[in-house]
Amino acid sequence: MKLKSMATIWRLGIKELWSLWRDPVMLALIAFSFTVSVYTAATAVPETLHHVSIAIVDEDHSPLSQQITAAFYPPQFIAPAMISHREVDPGMDIGRYSFVLNIPPNFQRDLLAGRNAEIQINVDATRMSQAFTGNGNIQQIIQGEIDTFLRERNPVQAAPVDLVLRARFNPGLEKAWFGGLMEIINQITMLSIILTGAALIREREHGTIEHLLVMPVTPLQIMLSKVWSMSLVVLAAAALSLNGIVRGLLHVPIDGSLPLFFCGAALHLFAMTSMGTYLATLARNMPQFGMLMMLILLPLQMLSGGTTPRESMPAPVQDLMLAAPTTHFVELGQAILYRGAGFDVVWPSFLSLLIIGSIMFALSLRRFRSAINSMA
Repeated sequence: MKLKSMATIWRLGIKELWSLWRDPVMLALIAFSFTVSVYTAATAVPETLHHVSIAIVDEDHSPLSQQITAAFYPPQFIAPAMISHREVDPGMDIGRYSFVLNIPPNFQRDLLAGRNAEIQINVDATRMSQAFTGNGNIQQIIQGEIDTFLRERNPVQAAPVDLVLRARFNPGLEKAWFGGLMEIINQITMLSIILTGAALIREREHGTIEHLLVMPVTPLQIMLSKVWSMSLVVLAAAALSLNGIVRGLLHVPIDGSLPLFFCGAALHLFAMTSMGTYLATLARNMPQFGMLMMLILLPLQMLSGGTTPRESMPAPVQDLMLAAPTTHFVELGQAILYRGAGFDVVWPSFLSLLIIGSIMFALSLRRFRSAINSMA
C-alpha cells in the first residue's frame, strides 16, 4: 500500500474519532459498558448466594442440630428463622423462605446409634438460580457439620482418607474473577459491531457519505479507516477497564500476558468491525441495525463457550461455531487471562481469527463497494 494511501486512511480514521467524540450517546455507552457493566457482571453473578432466606424446624434440640443451625450465617444466608412445622407451608407460599430445613426428633441419637437418619430440605424452586446453587451448598454444609460432629465423638472411626481440593487458576473459586473478565470479552465483541455500524449509518443519515463519494478515496480506504479507528477506541477502553475495574476495583489477579491478549483482541476486532460494516450496509437506519445486531450478537456470545462450555453443546453446534470469531477469541482470552498461556498454546486461535477476519473483511468490502456504487 502506497504511503499516500496510508495517509488518507489515517486522516479518514481521525475524522471518525472526531465524529465519535461529538456523539455523547456513544461515549456514554462505551463508558457504561466498560465500567458499570463489567462491575455488575462480576459482583452480581446470579449463581452466587447472597442473603438467602432460610428457616429451620428443629424438632431434635440436640447439640448437633444447634451446630447445623449455627452453620448458616451471612453473607450467604440470612440468620435462620426458627419456626414450627405448621409455619412451613404458609411461609413458603408467600415467598418468605427460599429454604426450610426440617430436623426430625432423635436425629442425633439415631445418627450415633448407626440408624438411618434423615433431614428434609424444602426448596422454593421458583427461585431458579438460588434453588440449584443453594440446594448443593446446603447439603455440603450439613454433611460437613455431621462429619465434624462424628469425628469429635469417635475419632477412631474417622475416614482414613481426607479429600483435599486444589482449584487451579482460581483457588478461592471467586466468581467475580470469571464474571469481570468475560464481560470485558463480551463488551469488546458488542462495541466493535455497534461503533463501526453506527459510524457508517451516521454518515448516511447526515449526508457525509455523499461527500466521500466525490473525494479521491476508495471503499477500501473508507473501510480500513473505520476498522482501525473504532478498534483503537475499543482496545483503549478495554485496557482501562481491565486495569482500573478488574485489577483495581475487583482485585482480580491476571498472570497472563496483556500484550498477547490485546494482540488477539485486535484480530478479533478486525473480524467484528468488518461484520459491523456489513450489517450497516444491510440496514437503512439505526433501529434496523439494532435488530440485525441482536440477531447476530446473542448467538455469537451465548454459543462461544464464554457462558457454557463448548463440550456440553451438541456436536453440530460446536462444529458450526468454529466459523465464529467469538469462539476463538473466548478460547484465547480464557487461556491467556486465566491460565497464563503463551503464544505457543494459543497460536491456533490467532490463526483462526486471522483467516475468519480476512474472509469477513473481503465479504464486507464487496458489499460496501456495491452499496457505494448504488449511491453514486
